[in-house]
Amino acid sequence: MASGQDYRRISSDMSNEANYVECLVPSKASPLVVIGKYVCLALAIFFLAGVLLINTGIIGLILFIAAGVGYYFLKLNADIEFEYQYCDREITVDKVLNKASRKHICNYSVDKIEVLAPSRSYHLDEYKNRTLKVLDFSSRSKAQPDPTYTFIYDGKEKIVIEPSPEFVQAIRNVAPRKVFTD
Repeated sequence: MASGQDYRRISSDMSNEANYVECLVPSKASPLVVIGKYVCLALAIFFLAGVLLINTGIIGLILFIAAGVGYYFLKLNADIEFEYQYCDREITVDKVLNKASRKHICNYSVDKIEVLAPSRSYHLDEYKNRTLKVLDFSSRSKAQPDPTYTFIYDGKEKIVIEPSPEFVQAIRNVAPRKVFTD
């Protein structure tokens, strides 16, 4: 794991000089989501046993269903991957839940990006004291060196992503003065 990049799937169409690049990054689930998932599963088993063995009635059945639904939604959110796509001067971010369902998060125009740099870069120092909405679409792992990049979008949002070098290079090809790789 020399560069921290070997766990990502990357595909690109190099025939159009990286006109289309995508990057899939698995994200680490929050510990609360993982714990909540197992608690809901245990509660569902407990309430099902209560309905079958001691006949808790309709209330036990309702609690079993509620715990089962809670487990289902927490399980979906425990296995998340973010997919970044760059195509025609636009970055698209999608969330893939449990490798089954896809949710479109947002689109970002490269023209409105103020700066794209590694998260610990001095190029982002100018934006540290601003109040910006922070969106984190990275793997949330503590890998060293830090593989995340941050971009400031339209002066309102600070977006943290974990792109591949090909992804960064594709954006740098169309906006060389905004993209830094230091």
